[in-house]
Amino acid sequence: MRRAKIVSVGSYAPKRILTNADLEKVIETSDEWIVQRTGIRERHIAEEGEVTSDLAVRAAQQALERANLVPEDVDFIVVGTTSPDMPFPSTANFVQHKLGAPRAGSVDVQAACTGSIYSLSIGAQYIQTGKYRTVLCIGAEILSRITDFTDRGTCILLADAAGAAVLQPSGDGSGVIDADLYSEGKYWEYLYQPGGGTKHPASHETVDARMHFAKMKGNEVFKVAVRMFGDCAATILERNGFTARDVDLFIPHQANLRIIEAAVKRLGLPMEKVLVNVDRYGNTGAASVYVALEEAWSLGRVKPGDLLLLAAFGGGFTWGAALVRW
Repeated sequence: MRRAKIVSVGSYAPKRILTNADLEKVIETSDEWIVQRTGIRERHIAEEGEVTSDLAVRAAQQALERANLVPEDVDFIVVGTTSPDMPFPSTANFVQHKLGAPRAGSVDVQAACTGSIYSLSIGAQYIQTGKYRTVLCIGAEILSRITDFTDRGTCILLADAAGAAVLQPSGDGSGVIDADLYSEGKYWEYLYQPGGGTKHPASHETVDARMHFAKMKGNEVFKVAVRMFGDCAATILERNGFTARDVDLFIPHQANLRIIEAAVKRLGLPMEKVLVNVDRYGNTGAASVYVALEEAWSLGRVKPGDLLLLAAFGGGFTWGAALVRW
């Protein structure tokens, strides 16, 4: 089958910036404490009235413009998000309408922070099979809306942004070489949002119990995430005949600098080959890999022929990796 090539990327982060100093004013914490444990110094927060599809559209418009495409060229849109505009319609539906892509089918994928890898894999397969010519893959989040700013363990981490990649058939051997997707539901209690679904429908009781915010057991997440990163990255490299030495740039989910460093050490990569922007963006969920990929492209850290390794993990748990020849 033909490969799906990433022909362009785009990203968007809200203008408002929430620094560690700002958080010191609302919760018992400090810049030193946050940086030491997470590596995060600031994060972007959506303005009142901004919704997830708005961020997604801004990233998509940039990606399409860079590819010299118009919305009418888009055949399919897949959006990874944990913070949709509404339970339904899908955020992808809103993106399709706001973008003005009349020919496009659209769907959301909910794989938490692994939504980037899941959406890329789904989009690539539509290209590989010949079903579609132009697929728009997006990761978009407004995680600040499900953040409990009285919970020090989560409010220092979660943030808002969107990233996008345009996929088309490759004519030169570049593109998505392979992608692996995994899940293990037994870890759900480590990272989840209890309220709002059929288990705990919205009520006065669920609101009072703060059940509509993200809950996390940080130590447990750290232990499992490091192993997930290392294992899935090593597996996809080995299966495709590569080693860590062949990787030109590793773009991991930007959850926490300590997780990234531990995973990189486990993989045997030097930090010089790793794109890190968690210090300026925080954890932007399904958007983070796309946002980091766009930054790598903008900074000239990827060039034709480079081998990129992408990896992410998220609540559920879900995790996955992708190999891309740029």
